[in-house]
Amino acid sequence: MSLILSIETSTNICSVAVTHDGQCVFEKTDPTGPNHAEHLGTFIDEAFTYMEQRDLTPDCVAVSSGPGSYTGLRIGVSAAKGIAYGKDIPLVAIPTLQLLTVAPLLYHDEIPDEALFCPMIDARRMEVYAEIYDRSLNVVRKVQPDIVDENTYRDLLDSHEIYFFGNGSEKCKDAITHPNAHFIDGIEPLARYMAPLAEMRLRRGQTEDVAYFTPFYLKDFIAGKAKQQKP
Repeated sequence: MSLILSIETSTNICSVAVTHDGQCVFEKTDPTGPNHAEHLGTFIDEAFTYMEQRDLTPDCVAVSSGPGSYTGLRIGVSAAKGIAYGKDIPLVAIPTLQLLTVAPLLYHDEIPDEALFCPMIDARRMEVYAEIYDRSLNVVRKVQPDIVDENTYRDLLDSHEIYFFGNGSEKCKDAITHPNAHFIDGIEPLARYMAPLAEMRLRRGQTEDVAYFTPFYLKDFIAGKAKQQKP
């Protein structure tokens, strides 16, 4: 087991956690964002204060690697890289959609073993970033941006029950009406859920090059045009 500092900033939620031997022992979360630039540094300082008071040293820093908010991912990954470099500890990247799937796997016993899991992150309009996993987190359909209508997942829904969740799933309820489609509300990517995924990657040696690692944005960032000031 490990002591892991986890950082999650891929959506509007800013979340930092410390897990020790698989148990979350420290957590700070701000759900009112996006306020990552305002709160993340403070949450990280508080996490290190907690560890230093107990003579604990993190074995690695884990960070949500995307897809998600362009700005949020940049802020979180930049902070994680700074910690990894400064403390000389490994950097572990956790795919955000895989992270989203941890809570349904752990806390929703009603889901059948043969069902599939489809985490969704809100993109824009009727678009989401989505990936489909089985119960063992094997990828059934790779991550991609989906413009959701009644036929988007029909091929898989005809043969499997699929559970949709994440902040992109709410707007899809009216479009995805197949009888095998189920929705779980209130699932967010939180730092406290990174521990089992980070430990698995540490055991496998799946760490990142601190100098060159960048988030997985999925789509290029497009800056909006500045509004013209009235004279």
